[in-house]
Amino acid sequence: MFNNSVSISVSDNDSDDLAGKMRVRVRRKRKKSGFRGRNELAQRFLRKLLRWWPFLLFLPAAGLLVFEASRIGRKPSPDPGLVSQKNSGPVVENKSEGNLNRLDPTTRVVRGVRERCLKLLPPEELQHLDIPTDKEPSNPVKRMAYISENDTPYIEGNITLSQQHMEATRFNLFTGNQTLEQREKSFKVSETASVHCGFYSKSGGFTISDEDKNYLQTCKVAVSTCAFGGGDDLYQPIGMSEESLKKVCYVAFWDEITLAAQEAEGRRIGENQFIGKWRIVIVRNLPFRDQRLNGKIPKMLSHRLFPHARYSIWVDSKSQFRRDPLGVLEALLWRPNSVLAISEHGARSSVYDEAKAVVKKNKATPVEVEVQLSQYHQDGLPEDKRFNGKKALAEASVIIREHTPLTNLFMCLWFNEVVRFTSRDQLSFPYVLWRLKVLKNINIFPVCTRKDLVNSMGHIRKAKPLTN
Repeated sequence: MFNNSVSISVSDNDSDDLAGKMRVRVRRKRKKSGFRGRNELAQRFLRKLLRWWPFLLFLPAAGLLVFEASRIGRKPSPDPGLVSQKNSGPVVENKSEGNLNRLDPTTRVVRGVRERCLKLLPPEELQHLDIPTDKEPSNPVKRMAYISENDTPYIEGNITLSQQHMEATRFNLFTGNQTLEQREKSFKVSETASVHCGFYSKSGGFTISDEDKNYLQTCKVAVSTCAFGGGDDLYQPIGMSEESLKKVCYVAFWDEITLAAQEAEGRRIGENQFIGKWRIVIVRNLPFRDQRLNGKIPKMLSHRLFPHARYSIWVDSKSQFRRDPLGVLEALLWRPNSVLAISEHGARSSVYDEAKAVVKKNKATPVEVEVQLSQYHQDGLPEDKRFNGKKALAEASVIIREHTPLTNLFMCLWFNEVVRFTSRDQLSFPYVLWRLKVLKNINIFPVCTRKDLVNSMGHIRKAKPLTN
């Protein structure tokens, strides 16, 4: 019978060697285990750091951004380099809300590069900027002749009009009664342009004191605004140089309703007729019940109010002008060799699309708009969305222009269209631009440039219409 077991003899020495090796292996295993745990922990931390490092860098940057934003929001931006108007009247601080007193530039991206919308000269050059010398007008219109009651009797049918406000028509003693034949003739260009342009009769209204008239006649460059019917507050202009204040007039036209409303809020005119940098001109006997139409007079007829001014800048009362006026003239008129600069419309480019929007927003009645658009269609106004490569519609809250016979004629024609049809001047601007084809050097600048020119505050309250 065979024994299947196998015997293995182990000597004492071999037993000791095996035990030693086992002990060594055990010790090595424990040591290796501890090192591996720490190594894995370090590797895990490193992987987390590599994964989240952009977020960790973003946190302090975001915190700094929030801090700076809150600091700016608490305190209006400073007005560097500005000086107070000598002998100016009292200044009442406006509420520091929204966009008020902001001087930061507006920028846009052009071909992948961010650049400023309004390219002004450096401040040191603005300080030495001067108005160009007079030049002889090179356009076809050399002189303006404004039709007045001394030229033609003011007659509607067989009845002489003696009332300032008329129920059936918005023509009155201020505008004169422009017939359709006279309207058509006014668009024909000649060396001497004879045209209705407001101020038809001394009894027509928009009365200004002799003292204010004398002041307006001294202005060579004028920045103007108006608030009739107590509508908007007065925002002090900012961003101008000391030299500009010596050469530029800032004039705000108010009526007695606005005067009372502003005085009730503590904004009183100083003895020298100033509030801050604005010279306040009080207008009495406004010619229209519609305050929007009254506002078109200083907006469009600045050449009649500032008879010796070479340049003017119009700013709607809902905005705060925030740039150096001479710098603006250089950037938007002198450098591009333009005589008129105006902001393009931000939403639409067709006068027919704008007409639909005007009706939809209740800015005018459907009947008023239909009458105007029917006349324009009959006259042949095309539905092209652009004229001479320019956008057809203008936003028109900022108007910068040189006072030449041709630009003065353009503004007179534009004013007459606003009186004849609706007070929405966006509808009539492209029509007059289309009819007066000789006016070519117009700078229709983009919306972002307008945003760089002004801080938009919006209308504060609705203007009160005239009741008598």
